[in-house]
Amino acid sequence: MRKDISEKIEIPAGIEVEIEKDKIKIKKEKKETERKFSGFKIKKEENFLILEEKKATKNEKKLLKTTKAHIINMIKGLEKNYIYKMQICAVHFPMSVSVDKAKNELIVKNYLGGVKPRIAKILPHVEVKIEKEIITVEGHDKEKTGQTAANIEKACKINNRDRRVFQDGIYLISRGDE
Repeated sequence: MRKDISEKIEIPAGIEVEIEKDKIKIKKEKKETERKFSGFKIKKEENFLILEEKKATKNEKKLLKTTKAHIINMIKGLEKNYIYKMQICAVHFPMSVSVDKAKNELIVKNYLGGVKPRIAKILPHVEVKIEKEIITVEGHDKEKTGQTAANIEKACKINNRDRRVFQDGIYLISRGDE
């Protein structure tokens, strides 16, 4: 059965929202995120963003709720950064981890005694810090921050070895977005 559905999102003080066709830009001070959404109307009234769809089906309702969650995450990220902490585990071989800011890459050398360095891409607007055995990935965009943490973890994936014995790698230990 088709129904008219709408969702309201409150915009906190100090946050600016711009809507251009199907693109939403959210700004606070120097931070800015933007994302493209399509499939329904998005409009701004006073302190609220209103997402609405006329005669929506179940799938369109799901899409609307998902979009609402994405917009709320964008707003939360501008108020408080998302922080992921990762642990460097080097049991068999001492590995060195460094950040190349010019190329936006995290470089892992001597991983399991390998000659070729492993490289993980750091996405824009994400900051990576290394303090001894802890890597901190921080950013205001939840998706880019999470993807950067996943890139780092994937760069140290173990192939053709027993994971119970070879536990070397870089692993996620905490997410500071809860």
